[in-house]
This record gives sequence, structure tokens and C-alpha cells, in this order.
Amino acid sequence: MEGGGRPSALQAALLAAGTGLTALFYSVYRQQARLARGLQGARRLRLDGELRAVLLEAPGRCVPYAVIEGVVRTVKDTLSSQFVENCKGVVQRLTLQEHKMVWNRTTHLWNDYEKIIHQRTNTTAFDLAPLEDGAGVAVRVMKPLEAAELSLETVHEKFHPSVQSFPDVIGHYISGERPKGIQETEQMLKVGAALTGVGELVLDNNTIKLQPPKQGLRYYLTSADFDALLKKQESSAKLWKILTILFGFSTCAVLFFLLRKQYRHHRERQHLKQMQEEFRQLAELGVRRASASCQWFCDKW
Repeated sequence: MEGGGRPSALQAALLAAGTGLTALFYSVYRQQARLARGLQGARRLRLDGELRAVLLEAPGRCVPYAVIEGVVRTVKDTLSSQFVENCKGVVQRLTLQEHKMVWNRTTHLWNDYEKIIHQRTNTTAFDLAPLEDGAGVAVRVMKPLEAAELSLETVHEKFHPSVQSFPDVIGHYISGERPKGIQETEQMLKVGAALTGVGELVLDNNTIKLQPPKQGLRYYLTSADFDALLKKQESSAKLWKILTILFGFSTCAVLFFLLRKQYRHHRERQHLKQMQEEFRQLAELGVRRASASCQWFCDKW
């Protein structure tokens, strides 16, 4: 504590940081908990002959949040891998990522740095078909790139190291950047892959569509089954809840420490004032007694 009982700059900074982090973690926890509750309330439907009847009976021919599990089936054309033969898919993502070392002038260390210098994603229309062969209906997947969790399989990955001459090495030390190379990656959502879709299910004319929900819920297209997806979301909410509680208790402890220090400082000031008042009263009493003794002595003589 500084003079006057005020907290020091460090103590005030710790209290402000703890309060800010607690508020941030609580906000993230509320969002994750809301998403977990949304998944818990999602309606699980099967790709069978009853799905169309369910949508016909639903208000607006729509289920606001539904779970569909099936396999990827192309509608018309497929996308071919640029690097792997006979690899077909419906979503293809090509990425070029730069890897280099950057000199940190504060720590005097070389730190790894990664940067995406080019990325292209190609898509084609596809359906989710029943897992088992036989009678059933297909669901057209809309706007797959808007899914919060889109499971893509890495089918090709290659690192191209940088070729450096001696003058290049000298220049890199002067500039503070040492290129390591370029990583080339291709990811695909393959035809026939098992997929779990969570979103809005709507019957549009004769086509059943799965699309991003309109109620602020999250759109999922994941290779995990629904139970695993739900467990993952609940675990995430639990983690943020624990962080919120820990930082909340820490902030309360810092606040209690500061208030206790300020209270003790206030008590000490009150005690000092009381002692000063008692000393003043004693001094006044001594002056009065001395004056009375002097007056008595003068009267005597």
C-alpha cells in the first residue's frame, strides 16, 4: 500500500487484470454453455422414409435445430486431388504456409513464425445419404464453408525447404528473418466419408436441405458422432467455468487483501489521532496545573 492507504500501481493493475479476465472468461463460458444447451436440445433424425413426413408436419416445414448422420455423396461433379490419384471429394482446400525464424530483440532468441501466404477452397454440391444401403432419403448440405467445425482430411502434405547461399545467410542475420521453407497442404472432404451435420433442416419443394441455423446456434459438419461432439462442447463449457471460478476467487482474494490493508491503515490513523488527542489533553491539563501553581505562589508572596 502507498501512503494514504491507496493501493500501489502493481496492486491496482493486478486487481484490474483479474477483474477483466474473470469477465472475459465468464462471457466465453456463457457462450459455450449456450452452445452446449443448444446441442442438447437438437432433434436427432434419421435418413429414412419418415423424415419427409416429419418435415411436412413441422411448422414451416422446418426443424430449427436438427442432427443428421450420413455419408457424403456427390450430386453431380466431384473434385479430384491434385496430388493423390483416385482421391475424390466435395470440398478441397489448398494451402501454402510460410515458415521462418524471426529474431526477437527483447529476448535475443530466434522464434518460429508461420504465415499463410495462399489458400484456396473449392466446393461442389453434395448430399448426406443413409449410412446403411437401402431405402432412404438424402439431405442436401448447404453452405458447408460456414460450418464452425468442418472436418477435412489431410491427403497431401509436403515441406519445401529454402535453399540458402552464404550471402543469403548473412543477409538473414542482418534483417532478423531466416526463411525455413514453404509447407504445401491439401485437405479434402472425401466422397463416402461419414459426417454428422447439425443445423436447420428444411423441406424446400422436394429437396431436404441442411443449412446454417437462424437462431444464433452453431453449424456443424464433423466426422465425429453426435455424442462425441456434445461431450466436447460440454467439456469446453466446463473448462471455461473452472477458469472463471479460479480467476474470480483470485480477484476476490486480491480485493480482500487490499480492503484489509486499507482497514488496518484506517485503524492505525484513528489510533494515532486518539493518542494525539490524549497527548493534547494531558498537555493542556499540565499547563492549567502549572498556571494554578504559579498563581498560588504569587498570591502567597
